[in-house]
Amino acid sequence: MLDTAPAGVETELTQFFAAARLRASDYGEHYVALWDSLEQASRGGKRVRPALVLAAYAGFGGRDQALVAPVAVSFELLHTAFLIHDDVIDRDLARRGVANIAGQFNDRALAHGAAADQAGVWAAAAAILAGDLALSEAHRALAKLPVDVRTRLRLLDLLDRAVFVSAAGELADVTNSSARHPLTMAEVITTLENKTAVYSFEAPLQAGAVLAGATAEAIRLLGRYGRLVGVAFQLTDDLLGVFGDPLKTGKSVTADLREGKQTALIAHAGGTESWSLIAPYLGKIDLSDEEAERAREHLRACGAKAAAEGLAYDHSRWAIEALEPALIPADLRASLTELANAAVNRSR
Repeated sequence: MLDTAPAGVETELTQFFAAARLRASDYGEHYVALWDSLEQASRGGKRVRPALVLAAYAGFGGRDQALVAPVAVSFELLHTAFLIHDDVIDRDLARRGVANIAGQFNDRALAHGAAADQAGVWAAAAAILAGDLALSEAHRALAKLPVDVRTRLRLLDLLDRAVFVSAAGELADVTNSSARHPLTMAEVITTLENKTAVYSFEAPLQAGAVLAGATAEAIRLLGRYGRLVGVAFQLTDDLLGVFGDPLKTGKSVTADLREGKQTALIAHAGGTESWSLIAPYLGKIDLSDEEAERAREHLRACGAKAAAEGLAYDHSRWAIEALEPALIPADLRASLTELANAAVNRSR
C-alpha cells in the first residue's frame, strides 16, 4: 500500500515554505500573502506523486530518506504549479468550492479598493506568479541534490520531459474544447497521457527508481506502467465528472457537459446514431440539471459509459501486466497493482 502522507515530505514542504515566507518578508505584505496562498494550495492533496517517488526508491533498495524527500517534494510542487496554472487557464476563482490563489487575490484586490477589472488582473497575476514559483522550486530541489552529476542530470531530464509533455497536453486539451466534431478515441487517450499521466505517474516512478540505481529496463517498464495507469485514472475521472456523486467527488456532474469537454464518452458517442441526440447538450453554457440527466441517459443508451469504463479497466490491466516480475521487486509490484485497481474502482 502506498503511503500517501509521507512524513518526510510534509516536513520538507513545511521547512521550504517557512524559509520562503521569511525571504518574502523583505518584499512587502502582498508577497508574503502570495506565499501563504501558495502553501495553502499545496495542502490537502493525497500526495500521490511523492508517494510514487518514495515507493519506487524503496522498492529498488533506496534507504536514504533525507536524499529522496526533496525529489518527492519536487514532483508535488510540479503538481501544485500545474493545478494553479490550470485554474488560470479555466478562469476559475475556486477549487473544490474553496477560493484558490486567484480567488484569494481577487478578494484581496477588492478589499484594497481595486475596481473589478483591476482585481481580475491582480488575481491572474498572483496565480501565474505562484505557479511559476512552485515550478522554479521543483527544478531547484533536484539541482541541489547531493548526488553525482549523471544522476542529477537524469532526474532533471525526467522533470523537463514531464513539463514539456504536459504543456503539449494542456494546449491540446484547450484546443480540443473548441473542436466542432468529436475527437477520435486515440486523440482523447493521447491528450490524457500527455496532460496528466506522464507527470503524475510515469515521471515520479522513474525518478525514484533512478535515484535508487534501478536498471534501464526496469525504469522503462515503470514508465510504461505509469502512462497506462495514468490514463486509467483519468478515464475514470472523466466518468465521475459526468456520472459521479458530487457529494463524494466534490465536483459538479454538469460542468464537463457545459464545457463541452472532449472525453472518451464523447468520442464513443460521436460514432453512434445517438450523437444527434447528445450534441445539442454538449457545450450548452446554460445546461440545466434536467438536460444534463437526459444527456447522461443517452450516453448510457449508446454504450458510451460502458465503453469508457471498459477502456479504463483495459488500461489498468495493461499497466499491471507491464510489471515484469523478473525486473520489478515483489513489494513494489504489489503496491502498484493495488494502485492500478484502485484507479478504476473509486467513487471520488
